[in-house]
Amino acid sequence: MTEKFTGSFTQQEPIPAEGIAAANAVMQHGRLHRYNTVDGEVAEVALLEEEFAASVGATYCLAVASGGYAMTTALRACGVQHGDRVLTNAFTLAPVPGAIAAVGGVPVFVGVTEDLVIDLDDLAAKLDQSNVLLLSHMRGHICDMDRLMTLCDAANVTVIEDCAHTMGAHWNGVPSGRRGRFGCYSTQTYKHINSGEGGLLISDDAEGMARAIMLSGSYMLFDRHRAAPPPAVFAQIKYETPNISGRMDNLRAAILRPQLRDLQGRVQRWNARYAVVENGLKETPGLRLVARPAAEGFVGSSFQFLLPDWSADAVAAVIDRCARRGVTLKWFGGAEPAGFTSRYDSWRYAPSAPMPTTDRVLAGLVDLRLPLTFDLDDCACIARIIRAEVGTVFQARSRGS
Repeated sequence: MTEKFTGSFTQQEPIPAEGIAAANAVMQHGRLHRYNTVDGEVAEVALLEEEFAASVGATYCLAVASGGYAMTTALRACGVQHGDRVLTNAFTLAPVPGAIAAVGGVPVFVGVTEDLVIDLDDLAAKLDQSNVLLLSHMRGHICDMDRLMTLCDAANVTVIEDCAHTMGAHWNGVPSGRRGRFGCYSTQTYKHINSGEGGLLISDDAEGMARAIMLSGSYMLFDRHRAAPPPAVFAQIKYETPNISGRMDNLRAAILRPQLRDLQGRVQRWNARYAVVENGLKETPGLRLVARPAAEGFVGSSFQFLLPDWSADAVAAVIDRCARRGVTLKWFGGAEPAGFTSRYDSWRYAPSAPMPTTDRVLAGLVDLRLPLTFDLDDCACIARIIRAEVGTVFQARSRGS
């Protein structure tokens, strides 16, 4: 009998009981807005900001409505204006160039390597085109951050890190998000802590964070923040920074705080699942695994592999055959965007020229989620199905049929 997988690739774990209780308490008192507090009360949002800043060793933290809002706020706080060019990854998801477009900027795409990180040689060649890099740690793959920062610092290019897929990850022991002027995180359902939608922004830059807090819609209540610059930093900024409301509410913060406390436990569980899939796919003919450097402390909440130089029809056949056996794969080389998956030439609001090296990588790039609702046996089953279907198509391709 042909083995089939019956799990859901979009089913997340339930919110922890502690988070449900905290959310119930917020709903019972009704003070969902972060600035709606009674005497002596500290808002759940303010506590989350303080706890997240401490968890990554940042001086300041701001909780916002989404990861995309965190990126647009960081770009605005860095002074990006209409018409400014902003460097960013060609391999990323739509909210990244979308954040640049939202502030009137123009994305300048940088290539991707076969290890699915930004091509630092291509970046070096393009550093003179912008003074800001919005760096996407796409699908949890972290480049050589030491080399990247050396390049950017020498060129006076400000780095903003998109850490939507790297909360809990690090490079050489430095948490993801701590090398740039700002680190941006997402708490959307499929990320490492889940509030449905939400985002976090960190920085050590007092002036930059003061601008971000004003942008988020603090009115003149910035003194109620705990992981924020002192009120004196806001003295002039409060008059010249527009309110572009995007605050997180206390209900979402209450749900997130217990998940944050368990983040490292969740990372270990994801990485155990990742290892099972990786081991199951080793030495599969025609399939290339993605190397993970020793310096990269990653979070294996998703898994990617390459079918290098396969035809579009052959890759599509693998996707289809796996789907018929219950394994949902995403393909970044598809001609049309599908679901959450798209590529740089799909974003027609952003000018781009063909990037042959990047196009070759994306043409064979296959991706799947690994939710924590899967156990290790599930992951072994998924690997067996992928291995079998890649093998079947590879053999037919080799025969020329």
